[in-house]
Amino acid sequence: MGDPRIFGEIAQTLKPDPQAMQRAIADFLRAAGFEPGHPQLAQTPERVTQMWLEHFLDGYAETPGAFLTERFPAQAGEGQMVLLHHLRFHSMCPHHLLPYEGYAHMAYLPSGSIVGFGRLAALLTGFAHRLSLQEDVAKNIAHTLWTELQTEGAACILQAKQCCLRLRRPNCADAWTHAEAYEGKFKTEKSLQEALWLRIQAGAEGP
Repeated sequence: MGDPRIFGEIAQTLKPDPQAMQRAIADFLRAAGFEPGHPQLAQTPERVTQMWLEHFLDGYAETPGAFLTERFPAQAGEGQMVLLHHLRFHSMCPHHLLPYEGYAHMAYLPSGSIVGFGRLAALLTGFAHRLSLQEDVAKNIAHTLWTELQTEGAACILQAKQCCLRLRRPNCADAWTHAEAYEGKFKTEKSLQEALWLRIQAGAEGP
């Protein structure tokens, strides 16, 4: 069953069946007019199945909030911000089953504890490696940081190249999509959002 706390979740209610996935991919190739036995297509069902299970659906095997259980004490204070930005990510659009990829920026205001930066990266992967809209990935990351760490505020900004948009519409070939989600003080205090963007932009320019 799906987790009711996850926004926009498309629940994986059955255990993945790699053999059935391979047969379905072979049937798709055949239905599209190709012979799956062609030398260049002979291993395609296996390759596609492995790619999906290891890189696009592996987030379903995770409980994202569990990535934040190992914490370290930190003194809460006005103006503190923990930020991990320009983290590469990819996900799969549920509407056209085409990938999107880009950069993630994640921030929170500590309230007594912090987590390792690697745990933030794992949280991103746990939500992104699902069938999920870009907007929902951002919402889920910000909400999880806010609730699990009991932070004063949390934010997630995702900038991505959507294949389903870029490939289907010539005038969108260079388009980037943008989704942002805020919780707590990040939602109510615009000055914090502005400070966050200044830090992200400064980081993008390099030292």
